[in-house]
Amino acid sequence: MTTINANGTVLGIESFGARDAPLVLLAGGTTMLSWPDALCARLAAGGRRVVRYDLRDSGESTTTDPEAPAYTLRSLAADAAALVDALGGGPAHLAGIGVGGMVAQVAVLDHPGAFSALTLASTRAVAPGPPDDDLPDHDRATMGRLFARPMPDWTDREAVAEFAAAGAEILGDDPVAARAVAARVWDRTPGTTPSVQLANQLGLVFSRLDCTPRWRERLPGIAVPTLVVHGRRNRFFPVGNGEAIAREIRGARLLVLEEAATAIPDAAVGEVAEAMLALG
Repeated sequence: MTTINANGTVLGIESFGARDAPLVLLAGGTTMLSWPDALCARLAAGGRRVVRYDLRDSGESTTTDPEAPAYTLRSLAADAAALVDALGGGPAHLAGIGVGGMVAQVAVLDHPGAFSALTLASTRAVAPGPPDDDLPDHDRATMGRLFARPMPDWTDREAVAEFAAAGAEILGDDPVAARAVAARVWDRTPGTTPSVQLANQLGLVFSRLDCTPRWRERLPGIAVPTLVVHGRRNRFFPVGNGEAIAREIRGARLLVLEEAATAIPDAAVGEVAEAMLALG
């Protein structure tokens, strides 16, 4: 892992595959570890240069004040375009998962020349907060259980990992995998202050971002090949959100993972990688 300067900030990145291969840029939600190692390896084996990166205020990227971010969603979108330019070999296939998928949508709309394809996983077409009336909101019972839990001691790696595992079980994800990822995220987090750990583990910085103006109405303007990946069992962003994106981007392919929730499980890595590689 290393860092690179892009758009006036420092972004933590990790690369897989040959440097001269077509570039696939993976926007984390919020850290790069939202994208499974196995998926990165499969894409690299398919002849791609894969670069996953941490969004601002997470991982090895610039961390300032996650409780009061001085940037917007469009700043994060500009980071993605600038990173493609800094890495060279563009335009790139951009993929975003969760809130990283929101970044990816805006990036392709605002900087179309930087990107050749788009993959959107486990995301939706409106900013954090109440969704549009035609979009399913978070499952209330699940959210009640998820947010009723007391916060862990952020200075305790094991407590944080256990908190993540319990949350994954509530969401329908693999708690063993979530525990391992949370421990790795904890190891990469620059400090144990609650606000910084929250930004890395839960991505709550996104609830404080300026996400205006809306971008959903612009989705028909996306002209690059697009893949929408969504878990049938996703209780955080129910599958209707992915279905809406796929309808509104012309020619988009919808890949519903029947046994998945919010994360991409190991069992689906091959199917997702194959679909992404087919985009070009």
